[in-house]
Amino acid sequence: MSIITRRTAIKIGGAAAALPLIGSKAFAGEKVRAAFVLIGTPDDNGWNYGHDLGRREMIEALGADKVETTVVTNVAEGPDSERVFRELAQQGHDIIFGTSFGYGDAMLKVAKQFPDVKFEWATGYQTASNLSIYNARFHEGRSVLGTIAGAMSETGIGAYIGSFPIPEVVMGINAFHLAARKQNPDFITKVVYVNSWFDPAKEADAARALIDQGVDVITQHTDGPAALQVAEERGIIGGFGQGADMSAFAPKAHLTSIIDIWSPYYIKAVKSVIEGTWAEGSSWEGLAAGEVVIGPYNEKIPADVVAAAEAVRLGIIDGSVHPFAGPITDNEGTVRVEAGDVIDDGEFWGVDWYAAGVEA
Repeated sequence: MSIITRRTAIKIGGAAAALPLIGSKAFAGEKVRAAFVLIGTPDDNGWNYGHDLGRREMIEALGADKVETTVVTNVAEGPDSERVFRELAQQGHDIIFGTSFGYGDAMLKVAKQFPDVKFEWATGYQTASNLSIYNARFHEGRSVLGTIAGAMSETGIGAYIGSFPIPEVVMGINAFHLAARKQNPDFITKVVYVNSWFDPAKEADAARALIDQGVDVITQHTDGPAALQVAEERGIIGGFGQGADMSAFAPKAHLTSIIDIWSPYYIKAVKSVIEGTWAEGSSWEGLAAGEVVIGPYNEKIPADVVAAAEAVRLGIIDGSVHPFAGPITDNEGTVRVEAGDVIDDGEFWGVDWYAAGVEA
């Protein structure tokens, strides 16, 4: 396995031109060559860490004699990623995983140029004959976090630090807020976008500004623990980890985490390439399948709040609770979901509004 950082990769004609050609099939026998393109690095203790852990667990499950992997880190979304995907395809990788929403245009373009290579787009929304999409129902976990936030907040004001205003993030904001309002009907969620998946300085600045506005519970859709560390320093009630357990960075403020479990999907996808059964598809699993997991609860969370959070988690798993069950009114007064109705899977990606009480 090779891990290639952007600093070493950018040399001639962009990043991809310098990726080393290693482990080609001529020397690897029947090994499947799988590549993983990350927007950050595995040491972010969040999103990228989760994907790399899934990769490592995939190798352990399938065997190093069956699969070898290449990891390219710090690949920016946009034209730079296109060069990386093309070079990985040219090098003879059998399957290439792009682990960020903004890689989509590049992956779709390169997939057309290399019809024999399999592509997998994390959090994507469009497939092709050799490109599948996979995602996790993060919003289900946000409902659990929102339940805790609504029950524990003393000011009634929570915060959501978002990366970009894309459907996945908007979905998470609404799920968090609607669950909080079931505990406190007057709960307010203040949203700040930092326009980055991982920018510790911006995330920390946003957390400080929000706390100054009365926020005492923070959740995030960014990749690092900076906001949690600010929560720890400022002594507010707390916040929630994203993508992995971040309790080591803020043991007092860290209430729990949404933990992403990617290994089952990576095992399934690579195994299908080994067996010659890979096919275009779409995967969107959540709490019920174990792809989204709620981490350990901080011992300072009252027992009745843990019970309420668990009731939501277990209800989502058994189908008795839906994060977007009506009635739901948006923050401009328009009824978006009638009583007795829900936002179904086909409607999620068109949600471009915020629920009443969200300040974005």
